[in-house]
Amino acid sequence: MKTQNYLRWSLPAGFLLAVAALALAVWSYGYRQALDSLAERSAADLALASDRVSTQLQVYQELAVLTVEHPALADLSAPAARAQAAELLRSVADKTAALDVFFAGPGGRVVAAAGGVTGASVAREGYFIRAMQGALGTGHGVLQPDGKRAYFYAAPAFAADGRVRGALVVVADVADVEQTWRGSLPAVFFTDESGEVFIANRSELLFWRQPQADGVPRVTARRMHAGHEIWSLQGSPYLPQRALHLTVGLPVIGMTGEILVDVAPARRIALLQAAALAAVCLAFGAILFFVMERRRTLAEANAVLESRVAQRTRDLSAANTQLRREVGERMEAEAALKRAQQELVQAGKLSALGQMSAGISHELNQPLMAIQQYAENGAAFLARGKAERTGENLGRIADMAARMARIIKNLRAFARNESEPMGRVDLVQVITAAAELTAPRLKADQVALGWDAQAYRDPVYAWGGEVRLTQVFVNLINNAADAMQGQAEKRIAVSIGTGARLQVRVQDSGPGIKEPEKMFDPFYSTKAVGSSEGMGLGLSISYGLVQSFGGNIRGTNTGGGAVFTVELEPWRETGQKDDAA
Repeated sequence: MKTQNYLRWSLPAGFLLAVAALALAVWSYGYRQALDSLAERSAADLALASDRVSTQLQVYQELAVLTVEHPALADLSAPAARAQAAELLRSVADKTAALDVFFAGPGGRVVAAAGGVTGASVAREGYFIRAMQGALGTGHGVLQPDGKRAYFYAAPAFAADGRVRGALVVVADVADVEQTWRGSLPAVFFTDESGEVFIANRSELLFWRQPQADGVPRVTARRMHAGHEIWSLQGSPYLPQRALHLTVGLPVIGMTGEILVDVAPARRIALLQAAALAAVCLAFGAILFFVMERRRTLAEANAVLESRVAQRTRDLSAANTQLRREVGERMEAEAALKRAQQELVQAGKLSALGQMSAGISHELNQPLMAIQQYAENGAAFLARGKAERTGENLGRIADMAARMARIIKNLRAFARNESEPMGRVDLVQVITAAAELTAPRLKADQVALGWDAQAYRDPVYAWGGEVRLTQVFVNLINNAADAMQGQAEKRIAVSIGTGARLQVRVQDSGPGIKEPEKMFDPFYSTKAVGSSEGMGLGLSISYGLVQSFGGNIRGTNTGGGAVFTVELEPWRETGQKDDAA
């Protein structure tokens, strides 16, 4: 028992450990992928910021190179020339927003300046020394006493003999350069060769020294993850606690561009991926555990049931034998019932044919007599040589023969046992056939049938069987005629209504339905007992036939007679399948 409990709980524990290991692996992989993507975007941001700084400082470099060749700076030995040069330099500084523009002689002393202050010496400045060597000098520093950060460009001025006679220095305001991109990107800063931050889009990073990164903010840890340098920072609410650190060298301005990008989104993405995988695995594991527990419970219950099943097998075998016998009897009874139903439907049709036989005989006898008469007339006309009159009689004989053929065709279709599957049936054609079948009887009883097939230009297709639907409407028309026996005015109106379900209305001018709740019961009839008018099965058979088509039939009183409404499913061209009748 202890071994079973151990195995029962050791599998879930091992599964949880496996899920934890898999989630950790997914987190590591997702974090690495997110860092790679973040590094690409951050490198593009750093390149953009570096280009902005270099481009904006490049303006001052070009300014120095272009202005040094101005004729006003060619000879500054006279006071008037120096005053004119100062005026020029002041105009240049005003137009370019430079902090200062000045010209220093070969000894490093300022002889003309935009600010008007001369006499100061820049002989020891690196940018001036470089300019005196005939190259473009650059440098940066903090101006005193206002503490403004400045970047210097010194362009050498050559004499006619090729010697350097001085240098024009343009002092750029670094704070003005920062204004265009401050705060628009993650933390971006530029450090000089000593590792001190001189340009940044975060003010708290200014004069922050690298690589020690002392002061506030403070770097507490540097580590590599998947080839990326990650810094842990403290002390600043405007910098991320964990940041991706990237660098790029900018030899044009003598600095190194650096960027700090928050890695929290990358960690969240990796965590979500790991959590989603863990949730799926745990859900699957829970389902598997419950299935195993259920199987174990079922196995235990099955062991108990097997002993009981063995005891009751003989009883069940005997019951099964008895059940087979009963099933066989029920199947035989159902087959007999179906045969009886089919015979009943056929009996109803034959009963209707019996009622219509006298009228149909008259309908057939009348054209036969006419055919005989036309034949005799045709023979007489032929003997006299009147071929035209003979042709007319023969044409009338053909018309009468076609009329008799139509009557016989309808009788044969109505009388046969329909075994065709249900399908598309034209209601207009079905009702027209029913009207032709009942026409002799209605004519004999002087019943007016209101049915105009010409009013329906297009076929109205329904789902059903053509012969069985014809029987339904023959029954309804005959029942309506029976109900109006002894009345002076006898009218039957048949109409088709279209919509979601097709509706055929058969309305009469009779006395109405005496007991609506019983009208569809088998053998229910309001006719005299023993009459030859029927067995009371017409409406019951019609009800069963319409139900087999998926339709419905109902009868109501209108106050001036009764109306029977047959509802049928319309035929649908697509998705319709024929079922066996």
